[in-house]
Amino acid sequence: MTQRLYLVRHAAVAVPAGVCYGRSDVQLAEPVAALARSLSLVLPPVIPVFTSPLSRCLLLAQAISALPVIDPRLAEMNFGAWEMQRFDDIPRTQIDAWAADPLGFRAPGGETGAEVALRAEMALAEIIASGSEAIIVSHGGPLRAIRGSLLGLPRETWLAQDIALGSLTVLSRSADQWCAEVST
Repeated sequence: MTQRLYLVRHAAVAVPAGVCYGRSDVQLAEPVAALARSLSLVLPPVIPVFTSPLSRCLLLAQAISALPVIDPRLAEMNFGAWEMQRFDDIPRTQIDAWAADPLGFRAPGGETGAEVALRAEMALAEIIASGSEAIIVSHGGPLRAIRGSLLGLPRETWLAQDIALGSLTVLSRSADQWCAEVST
């Protein structure tokens, strides 16, 4: 039997370009209705929906399902002191340290990319263990970790995956092999 996971990234946010917003609960640039309508054309109608608690994901999940499951492990990376700061205002040495080690670097008061990946993978393991298809509404960081993990990609390449705002990625498993079916 084939198991499918539908990975949905939230739509664009109402944050100026160049601002680090990670775990901050920021508003969407537009209402979720149009994106939810387009997703309803391709998503199965009655399967579990798991979502980050941040409103940019939760609002979309609620537009897709009457009872989404809120899982804090699907939240975006906590950038600590960097939250809501312009990247231009963050010390260049810190930005360079993050670029040199995106999985191991921790912004002051934040978390590492490896910690984000670990919590996303823990949520994923529970979702997969159910054996049913599921929709996961989340953010770029956790979705890259989920997709990279399922496809067996090296962790160092996960951040290079293109998972656009408002996109859908469908992954399927036959036997023990996951593959990407669709990315929009």
